[in-house]
Amino acid sequence: MEALRTPDERFADLSGYPFEPHYAEIDGLRIHYVDEGPRSADPVLLLHGEPSWSYLYRKMIPVLVEAGHRAVAPDLIGFGRSDKPVRREDYTCQRHVDWVRGLLEQLDLRNITLVCQDWGGLIGLRLVAEDTPRFARVVAANTMPPTGDDHPGPGFEAWLKFSQEVPEFPTGQILQGATVGDLPDDVVAAYDAPFPDESYKAGARQFPTLVPITPDDPASEPNRRAWQALRQLEIPFLTAFSDQDPVLGHMDETLRRDIPGARGQPHTTLRGGGHFLQEDCGPELARVVVDFIGRTGDTA
Repeated sequence: MEALRTPDERFADLSGYPFEPHYAEIDGLRIHYVDEGPRSADPVLLLHGEPSWSYLYRKMIPVLVEAGHRAVAPDLIGFGRSDKPVRREDYTCQRHVDWVRGLLEQLDLRNITLVCQDWGGLIGLRLVAEDTPRFARVVAANTMPPTGDDHPGPGFEAWLKFSQEVPEFPTGQILQGATVGDLPDDVVAAYDAPFPDESYKAGARQFPTLVPITPDDPASEPNRRAWQALRQLEIPFLTAFSDQDPVLGHMDETLRRDIPGARGQPHTTLRGGGHFLQEDCGPELARVVVDFIGRTGDTA
């Protein structure tokens, strides 16, 4: 498929993001990932959502590495330093799952601690359900795999309408609007960096339309099957949602209730965090992850 590649100079000297780039080729597309910390340690897989990229985890990676962990933060296809297919129809839920699965297989990541937020959970929890032996534990933050059987709510409907009708997709300003604190101009610019112009934003535009909001959506049945597996999932499962996410902030209750591995875990709500809680509460969330790994049997 035809794809664009953001010029490297767009990523030069980004604020708070000193990490060396790493690349893998999956289905003819180049996918970028951050890989920090000892390679001998068990990996902490950090999956971002829409319309962010691995830059979102820049405050968490140093905390994880300082604790002795290996932090692996991919850029989803269409985002960050990863290739960006130009046709919107080239982006599907299944392809995103397969692209990330391909990276995990190529890197041979095992005993993974998954940290997932937004679309990182829609993709990551599918992978946990379909390839459970690869994962050791899960930390879910402001995410939920929908099936389309329930109404998505007015907040998501407003986001979907905005994302499809706004003339220029304002990536950095979207991040700004979904955090509690004001982001500095250089941070907003860093979220805009992967997208030199609108032609690079096909994935960012398409992602909101891929959320299953009707029972017959192409992603609905795979997500139902994922839920069947998650309702039998025994590996440790922690929710670490924020207190100021107007769309997903209450959905941790469902995860805690329905997933066996969530029972008895020290679930937490991070105060002062918006939808992108990695921006508002990044170091705090990282320490939650470190403590959870330590409590549930770190083998690093």
